[in-house]
Amino acid sequence: MDSRDIVLNILMDIETKNTFSNTAIAKALSKVQFEDKQGRAFITRLAEGVMERIITLDYVINQFSKTKINKCKPLIRCLLRMGTYQILFMEGVPDSAACNESVKLAKKHGFGSLSGFVNGVLRNIARNKDDIFEPSGDKNDVTYSSVKYSIPEWLCKKLKNDYPDKYIKILEGCFWDRDTSIRVNTTKISRDELKKLISDAGINAEYGYYDDKALLIRDYDFIKKIPGYKQGYFSVQDESSMCAIRAAEIKPGHNVIDVCAAPGGKTTCVAEYLQNAGMIHSMDISEDKLELIEENVNRLGFDNVEISCHDATVPINGIEADVVIADLPCSGLGIIGRKNDIKYRLNEEQINELCVLQRSILDVVSGYVVSGGTLLYSTCTINPDENQGNVKWFLEKHREFKLKEDRLFLQGIDNCDGFYYAVMIKS
Repeated sequence: MDSRDIVLNILMDIETKNTFSNTAIAKALSKVQFEDKQGRAFITRLAEGVMERIITLDYVINQFSKTKINKCKPLIRCLLRMGTYQILFMEGVPDSAACNESVKLAKKHGFGSLSGFVNGVLRNIARNKDDIFEPSGDKNDVTYSSVKYSIPEWLCKKLKNDYPDKYIKILEGCFWDRDTSIRVNTTKISRDELKKLISDAGINAEYGYYDDKALLIRDYDFIKKIPGYKQGYFSVQDESSMCAIRAAEIKPGHNVIDVCAAPGGKTTCVAEYLQNAGMIHSMDISEDKLELIEENVNRLGFDNVEISCHDATVPINGIEADVVIADLPCSGLGIIGRKNDIKYRLNEEQINELCVLQRSILDVVSGYVVSGGTLLYSTCTINPDENQGNVKWFLEKHREFKLKEDRLFLQGIDNCDGFYYAVMIKS
């Protein structure tokens, strides 16, 4: 297994086909799932690291290359980023290996004529890595922050305006090493029992910070190989999301609608609270994603979930629910530490369009809530316009609803993803 060649193919898939990084990495790892665990860990670390640090890496490369990075051929651009990341951020990799292996890959893929260029740039970076200068200016300056934390300047400026006192901690939080948060299916097993089962397999498992269904795990291989996964003992879900469902106070016998449900994390969390007494109508606009919901529902062992394909902006006549869950499409600024593509693909116009979409869906689904019922609105973003701004707009337009509770989690400050939820009660 040539780990670096696999990483190069991952980066080229992202670069030339606009594939999402998590999809490209997962696809590559699935092909080598029976290979050496250490090699697969190297693949993940290097591929994710390059994507996490693109702006930083390009800034450094441009200091030592006569040809600016955006003028390089895609494969050479990926090789330079890979090599530079290994030199600057992977202490266990000798600089010579980072340079030599990059040269070999250039030749292997038909760019022998540019192998000397690749070698020269990377060796120059390696020789001067202790003296690479950072951008001038105050550490709170958006240009400095953009390079240091590999966040586009416009987004740095927005985050700084929105969270002037917490801005740097939020950016630093995007680089935290994160344990995987899993939700225990307490209809099948207790949290203590699952913790022991997982720990006995040599996997580190600790109790969560915010929810009594949560475990935080690390030092595992594939999630599907963890003891209890196939038996439906747990699901992957961030604690912040668990807190949102708990806040909705779902009880056995409730009728629940989940309007943007894929891949089914909140739907199955609701099912656990219902204890098979009550019904969940789980909907999503994507036919393909409905299979994910069905897979999770079946694995966890619930038979009170009705799954359908539906556009949440289009009203459905004659349906109502005690609780409506609207976990809506958003900018994802709370999870850019997990999904590195978001910060490079997003722009301000898209955020404005998302706000309009969210309001359109809230307008529609609020009509499904019975008197005395609950509307749970949530996002995985920390953008106030999509969160508190939308709730303020909604409550002013729909006077029959009152805000019962809302909560914002910030990455880098709270021990979870950035996330927002608001619980609103219909009079």
